[in-house]
Amino acid sequence: MAELPKNDIADLALAQQGKARIEWADRSMPVLRQIRDRFAVERPFEGVKIAACMHVTTETANLMRALAAGGAQLALAASNPLSTQDDTAAALVAEYGISTFARNGVDRDGYYAHINAALDGAPHYVFDDGCDLVNTLHTTRTEVLPSVRGGCEETTTGVIRLRQMSKDGALRFPMVAVNDTDTKHMFDNRYGTGQSTLDAIFRATNTLLAGKTVVVAGYGYCGRGVSSRAKGLGANVVVTEIDPTKALDAAMDGFRVLPMIEAAAIGDVFITVTGNRDVLRREHFEAMKDGAIFANSGHFDIEIDIRALTELAVAGPRRVRHQTDEYVLADGRRLLLLAEGRLVNLGAAEGHPAAVMDMSFADQALTAEWLTKNWQSLAPGVHDVPLEIDKEVARLKLETMGLAIDVLTPAQEEYLNSWEHGS
Repeated sequence: MAELPKNDIADLALAQQGKARIEWADRSMPVLRQIRDRFAVERPFEGVKIAACMHVTTETANLMRALAAGGAQLALAASNPLSTQDDTAAALVAEYGISTFARNGVDRDGYYAHINAALDGAPHYVFDDGCDLVNTLHTTRTEVLPSVRGGCEETTTGVIRLRQMSKDGALRFPMVAVNDTDTKHMFDNRYGTGQSTLDAIFRATNTLLAGKTVVVAGYGYCGRGVSSRAKGLGANVVVTEIDPTKALDAAMDGFRVLPMIEAAAIGDVFITVTGNRDVLRREHFEAMKDGAIFANSGHFDIEIDIRALTELAVAGPRRVRHQTDEYVLADGRRLLLLAEGRLVNLGAAEGHPAAVMDMSFADQALTAEWLTKNWQSLAPGVHDVPLEIDKEVARLKLETMGLAIDVLTPAQEEYLNSWEHGS
């Protein structure tokens, strides 16, 4: 038996189960599969070391397979302990030879130990999902910085943090905002988050949304997706916002817009998708109904003030269902927190459908290839994905769906590229 790569996983015996699920996801990821096939021939990552901090799921595994086919030497750490699929981690190590550091449910120390293990190989490029790996590089692992040429960030929250680092002059290498491509944030955030968040709530609580009041905090792409899916299932949706333009957008889409303190008293289910902290806090818990359910799909576990909830409770948390913890207040009201306040769609379900992640990870793979060719011309800071990559992913996705679009005629091309034509 070949020697296994460095790893820290829960159970190697789960490898065959993980492989079967990875291959199942691969069936819904035809764009990434085409890219993997090309990478296997062209080997664009020969001699390149990549460290990634991402959700260790079947979809991520297929991205790792594509990069490995291109010659990359990989080290993968988990970006969320609750989203780690132990069978996927086992398959990555035993079946695909990819160094993986991920165990479902590890504590904070274990989480950062895994990030540090991924960095021990002195990577040339880094893939991040929330900026924790990049933050670690710039704080406690600065000795690794000289080897790093650049990287990619997959999430809205991570890009916000990176832009602040860049603004402060702290970011030491170029990072590409993969999150900001249309094929990522328009589809992954809206359709992926919309479906997977409600899927998680159903798996955890088996609640009926029809006729209930669902409060969605935040009306970015994720909030739009959650709101539209909840509305489609018969819920009365209330949106809370701090941005007047987004609040107006929600109102024009037919949703009721309220401050959270007013929404807290009428909501049955609360979903935070803001990327900010303390969106649900003490004064909101004090106003909520008995049996209120709240979940976070905004990346970090800071959107719901769990410390305040714990201080208010006279009993709990008590695990009453899958990823559902009950907190009992002094007056007998029971409040239900899902997935410990972490990303509910990955903590209580399987995350986005593979067909959605096909586009996101195709963006990621093609951007990585572009970065290896262009890193020397990029200054430290946050950079956009080239538009041609975004359009190519969209084109390939349409092709795999059996859809065709029109092509400009020469006269149309001339018209669009000339200022001399009148109306």
